[in-house]
Amino acid sequence: MSTPQSAPPISGGGVPDPNSKSAAKKEAKRLELLAKKAAKTPKQALETVVDKKKPAVDKARKEEDAPYVNTTPKGHKKDMSEPMAAGYNPIAVESAWYDWWESQGFFAPVMGPDGKPKPEGSFIIPAPPPNVTGNLHIGHGLTVAIQDALIRWNRMLGKTTLFAPGFDHAGISTQSVVEKRLYKTFGQTRHDLGREKFLEKVWDWKNDYQQRITNQVKRLGASYDWDRVAFTMDESRSRAVVENFCRLREDGIIYRANRLVNWCVHLNTTLSNLEVDQKKIEGRTLLNVPGYDPKERVEFGVITSFAYHIENSDEKIIVATTRPETMLGDTAIAVHPDDPRYKHLHGKYAVHPFLDRRIPIIQDSIAVDMEFGTGAVKITPAHDPNDYEVGVRHNLPFINIMNDDGTYNDNVGPTYKGMKRFHVRRAIVDALKARGDYIETKDNPMNIPICSKSGDVVEPIMKPQWWVSCKPLAAEAIKRTQAGELKITPKVSEAEWYRWLEGIQDWCISRQLWWGHRAPAYFVNIEGKEQDRIDDGNWVVGRTIEEVTERAKALAAGIPFTLEQDEDVLDTWFSSGLWPFSILGWPSQTEDMTNFYPTSMLETGWDILFFWVARMVMLGVHLTGKVPFKEVYCHAMIRDAHGRKMSKSLGNVIDPVDVIQGLPLEELHLKLQEGNLDEKEIVKAKQGQKKDFPKGIPQCGTDALRFALCAYSSGGRDINLEILRVEGYRKFCNKIWNATKFAMLKFEEGFIPETTSTPTRNESLVERWILHKLNLAAADVNKHLTDRNFMLATTAVYNFWLYELCDVFIEAMKPMTDESASATTRRSAQNTLYTCLDLGLRLLHPFMPFVTEELWQRLPRRPSDRTLSIMLSAYPVHDPTFVHPDAEKEFDTVFSTIKTIRSLAAQYNLQSNLQVTILATSPNEKTMLASQAPTIVALSKGCQSANIISDPTLVPPGCGSVVLTPSLTVYLLVKGLVDLDAEILKCEKKLDLALLNVDKLQKLQVQPGYEQSIPEDVRASNGEKLQTLEVEISNLRQSIDVFTRLK
Repeated sequence: MSTPQSAPPISGGGVPDPNSKSAAKKEAKRLELLAKKAAKTPKQALETVVDKKKPAVDKARKEEDAPYVNTTPKGHKKDMSEPMAAGYNPIAVESAWYDWWESQGFFAPVMGPDGKPKPEGSFIIPAPPPNVTGNLHIGHGLTVAIQDALIRWNRMLGKTTLFAPGFDHAGISTQSVVEKRLYKTFGQTRHDLGREKFLEKVWDWKNDYQQRITNQVKRLGASYDWDRVAFTMDESRSRAVVENFCRLREDGIIYRANRLVNWCVHLNTTLSNLEVDQKKIEGRTLLNVPGYDPKERVEFGVITSFAYHIENSDEKIIVATTRPETMLGDTAIAVHPDDPRYKHLHGKYAVHPFLDRRIPIIQDSIAVDMEFGTGAVKITPAHDPNDYEVGVRHNLPFINIMNDDGTYNDNVGPTYKGMKRFHVRRAIVDALKARGDYIETKDNPMNIPICSKSGDVVEPIMKPQWWVSCKPLAAEAIKRTQAGELKITPKVSEAEWYRWLEGIQDWCISRQLWWGHRAPAYFVNIEGKEQDRIDDGNWVVGRTIEEVTERAKALAAGIPFTLEQDEDVLDTWFSSGLWPFSILGWPSQTEDMTNFYPTSMLETGWDILFFWVARMVMLGVHLTGKVPFKEVYCHAMIRDAHGRKMSKSLGNVIDPVDVIQGLPLEELHLKLQEGNLDEKEIVKAKQGQKKDFPKGIPQCGTDALRFALCAYSSGGRDINLEILRVEGYRKFCNKIWNATKFAMLKFEEGFIPETTSTPTRNESLVERWILHKLNLAAADVNKHLTDRNFMLATTAVYNFWLYELCDVFIEAMKPMTDESASATTRRSAQNTLYTCLDLGLRLLHPFMPFVTEELWQRLPRRPSDRTLSIMLSAYPVHDPTFVHPDAEKEFDTVFSTIKTIRSLAAQYNLQSNLQVTILATSPNEKTMLASQAPTIVALSKGCQSANIISDPTLVPPGCGSVVLTPSLTVYLLVKGLVDLDAEILKCEKKLDLALLNVDKLQKLQVQPGYEQSIPEDVRASNGEKLQTLEVEISNLRQSIDVFTRLK
């Protein structure tokens, strides 16, 4: 059977609670009619289908959206003796369950009898620690949805599972947001408070947002083991950071050097390459720069040419630069050694126009392209990465011209000392013009390095810092990955992984911040000795002050000394790079390290594959000898419905809790005030919110959000999230709710299901069909979760619930459970229905934990079942006793017949008193269809009777027809009910089309080489098509004749 792939169905409408047996029967009748109507409704992907009975929908919606008050005491189990609500209310359904799960210890890993992971295996995920900079956004919701689905699935498969939570201090980001808030609220800087008081403010911020984030992930249903919650700056993790630094230093991996770094003037700190964005511009562009007057804009995207005078000569040499201000730090002019234009200048000097400095003309075939520009390049080794390499090759002076605050220092002379860098830019150009040395300024496409945290233009400067030598670490990571110790999906991420590791550069881990782990490095200030702080040999490291002191004594060789700890803190990734093993107690060899390391999987966004994942692997292999996880799954980046990156200034950043509980537009606007946006940005963000969410964000619930996020995840790089699609899955939850409620009316009071789900072999055709479909769905979901294809996994369970259980079986079992059915038939149908609800809810649970728990708790239990929660029940897997391929084939024929009847009725616009005749010339098919006549009538809206015949002469006159197969035709009596002339015209058009298709197939079959070149299965299919068309032509001609005679 072909099952549609559309999105959520309509809601079932309001259902009054039955208070008596007669009321229950009436209610069952009403729900049956309503469910039948829903089954016939065309399903359109991602659209909400609205019931035509407006008042009923409005009433149900009103009841669903009524304010809900949770009366369950915290940690207690919800009372399931209350009647089910009329409609699905996510807030009511999701209340109380999480607190109960947590209080019962269901999230903790369950070990085997020997205290080790269970024989079924283990599945461990170290949850990526969210930054304590602010609330979670929808991207974090995706992370939780995927990871928790995998954890719950593996837990239900019987494995020992651990989902370990935690939080990241996020050095630069957190310090930045606290500084902004401090200035916005009080007009103060961190320097006004001092280091100690400022850090108190940051800890307050951290505690506030850690609690907020905790509340968010609990709303998302993450089954974290909260007894193991970690923070990157707590005592255990801080001890791990110190051990990491000392171990790498002792192994010769960490060293101190004065090298070029990325400097953020606004934040006053070093950045890694990965924290620098490249802003591409195509030509002259004026930009605002942090730290300058908002009305002042700085020119970028141009290249300025000017002339240097050759010493003791009237000759000039022309160079070009995109940063004229850096010429104050020039220490050479490079030309290609083979360039004939400059061979006579080899060994000579140019004269700096503003400083008392001779500038050598050097030859460098690496840095200079003779064909580009003038073929002469100014070299500023202390302020440009390429020039730095030239400076190292030619042993040039490295002259730093900039202070940390972006002003120029003593090395530029009195004229420019103290000026801001971009003010110097303009001043230099003006001075060159005044001297007559200015040549021209032209548009120049370029990338501008921008700090991803502050938006400032990054400046390359020389700084003595701590560095990690990455090449040996990366080589081992590559080796382990190639050996199969680490699997990276999707494949595109694996290719990038190798490319990045192969081209890795050393990692600067020093940060000029106050918030973070201070480097456990101390300068040994030896009395009476001149020492260079840049010199690596004047520093010692240690795990304790005692160890530091002993090492300093050895360095000082008996001379008195003092110790000065490095003021810098370490890069955030230096601590989070230890996450998968530090959370298990490393560097101690704890029981958790023995039982749970290496972990099973690291799930994260592809955008931090190198920021974080690569560093975890490099550090994990070096420090523990093992790859810290067996698999890396990179999920997509969530963008808005227009494909734009989520940005606070665009107003498209979505808090997952707002999607869960809904938020009016006015309150969305108010939330913008909580951040650090300026007024202009707030106005822009409000406009974006009004455009995207004109009525605010609708209440969708956690289950719908989780299911939608998983359904979006197919291995692509981006997800364009539409909230309407999430809302559509709320309708799916409502369908499950109403279907389960309706189905449970089929269980008499005190109903107890059979001891097991094993079929009795007395099941009817439709029962065997639905069990087969359930089995296929279970196999598909398990396969797709194993393959990490969450889109196909959700599609499989969605299709089972909607198009097979709700639309077919629940309807088809109506005649099997009414009073005319035998007790045996009724009992069998009830047990099959129970099995489908029980296993269907379990199948859905990893994606929708709350509604499945709520409904599963309302189901009766099998006699020996003492399972406390659906999350602890066994996950459905392939069951050979459910395999009924013959039943699937037979019932697919039945359902094709039903769909044909529906189609015919719609074609002739007939809605009631349908009189159907089914001509089945195959004896077996006739017998099977005759046994399913009650099901055909039940599932065909408005059908009064279905007569199964094998003799064509018994077809009543005046019927419309559709040929399903050469042996099966469906007839619908239309005589006296339709416009005969219109029907004759329809038949003639169909006949023309059928004749045309026959002609095409016959021409194809007589082509030379048809038998040899066309595959056998295709030829067989063409033959069957031709046979079907010939029967259809005969029937259409017969219909035309019948309709003509009826006129």
